[in-house]
Amino acid sequence: MSQAIAIQKLLDEFERLPGIGPKSAQRIVYHLLNAPAPDAGRLAQAIVEVKEQVHFCPVCFNYATEELCSICADSERDRSTLCVVSEPRDIGAIERTGEFGGLYHVLGGAISPIDGIGPDDLTVKNLLTRLADGEVCEIILATNPNVEGETTAVYLARLIKPLGIRTTRLASGLPVGGDLEFADEITLGRAIESRHEI
Repeated sequence: MSQAIAIQKLLDEFERLPGIGPKSAQRIVYHLLNAPAPDAGRLAQAIVEVKEQVHFCPVCFNYATEELCSICADSERDRSTLCVVSEPRDIGAIERTGEFGGLYHVLGGAISPIDGIGPDDLTVKNLLTRLADGEVCEIILATNPNVEGETTAVYLARLIKPLGIRTTRLASGLPVGGDLEFADEITLGRAIESRHEI
């Protein structure tokens, strides 16, 4: 393989990553070319290890390296409150606030008919199975405050309300159209504290 083909192949792979355009890909590739071989090797090894060692928790669908994720395995967590989020990265944003001590459920996305994503493409059935034992008293719907997130929250509220479980939604304070992972801790903390019934 010629050097031009090898470089182009790496550029193409970086450009496939979210948020990485051609110029960013070029900067990363040329940085790696100029870096010592051990530095590039550590990056490659870290990528391989994360793919081999990290999996979805079978209970909440957060990322885990053990059988369960660290949150599901923590016996100190409040098991009567369940916070429903779209993606595993949203858990980190909420955890940084220090305002929530319950468990989570990751949907794996949000309802988006335009993108062909419906309720059956998410972990909604798994969520309903978790609620069947009667241990959960409150569900906090913490999907993103955008069209897809709101659609998902309304859909879930309609499913959960008949079960007699208190169903709340994060309060205002989060920017409409934004993502939870980019909200600052104070704004997100206030939104959790002043969540409301839907």
